[in-house]
Amino acid sequence: MKSTPFTEKLGIELPIIGGAMYPCSNPELVAAVSEAGGIGIIQPLSLTYVHGYDFREGIRYIRTLTKKPIGLNLIVESSSDAYLKRMEKYLDLALEEGIRFFITALGNPTFVVKKVHAASGLVYHDVTERKWALKAIDYGVDGLICVNSEAGGHAGTLSPQDLYNDLKDLSLPLICAGGIGDEKAFGNALSIGYQGVQLGTRLIATTECHEKESYKEAILKAEPSDIVKTLRVTGVPLAVIKTPYVESIGTDVSPFASKLLQNPYTKKWMRLFYSLRSIRRFKEISLKGASTRDYFQAGKSVGGIHAVEPVPTIFSRFREIFHSK
Repeated sequence: MKSTPFTEKLGIELPIIGGAMYPCSNPELVAAVSEAGGIGIIQPLSLTYVHGYDFREGIRYIRTLTKKPIGLNLIVESSSDAYLKRMEKYLDLALEEGIRFFITALGNPTFVVKKVHAASGLVYHDVTERKWALKAIDYGVDGLICVNSEAGGHAGTLSPQDLYNDLKDLSLPLICAGGIGDEKAFGNALSIGYQGVQLGTRLIATTECHEKESYKEAILKAEPSDIVKTLRVTGVPLAVIKTPYVESIGTDVSPFASKLLQNPYTKKWMRLFYSLRSIRRFKEISLKGASTRDYFQAGKSVGGIHAVEPVPTIFSRFREIFHSK
């Protein structure tokens, strides 16, 4: 079967990463991505806080659903010592359970790189532009998740092509994150030169994802022009679907909050406040079901998503494209 350096190093069939999503990454979805030929990524707070698993037992449950490689996402922003200690504990447990692929974001991943490399694993880091990519290289990462302007959640500002052009000389594997809603977009990303892609929004609209039907329906109905960025969820621009609720409250924070988010001394604490509030809110929504006050995180890949389907069905179309390249 066809392979690439990326798929060979990870021991997977298809160059597809199932992006870690809070709160959408339930264990069954993570396992389905790996079982279908890609690599599913665990979002630790989604696994433990939303879906109620002990972290180690959650990994072991996923292992009952697939024996193929899985990975772990770690947000390494130094918002607090307690938070970083929790991330380090998740890292240690994941390594003990045999996980060898890690994706880091929003901070200095040096402690992750040292431990993972000592265990012969790989670390890829989220970047949105060249200056962050250069920092990630200094930290010793093995690849870059290139988060572009079409991504859901915390999206970048550059198009997939422009971001690739900015990073293609850095001699690390580049993974396209954002805008991959169908097999055509997948093929286009590979044609640009990316070694693989990361899927997010596409995986929410699957039968394996446990998100509420109103969220999935919103993705099916949305067009790329319906994706807007709001500061009101995490304090950092977040790509969401423009629903009546989002339109009614706007996407900007108050002038006072804006000043605190821009101040170098207070922005870390403001982001922590927004993030903790969002974590509680998203868990409540996941447990209680639909609300007219929901934020539906999604990217511009909604334009290529027209049905809620099983992961293997989606990946079968991607597989045809990959093996025809």
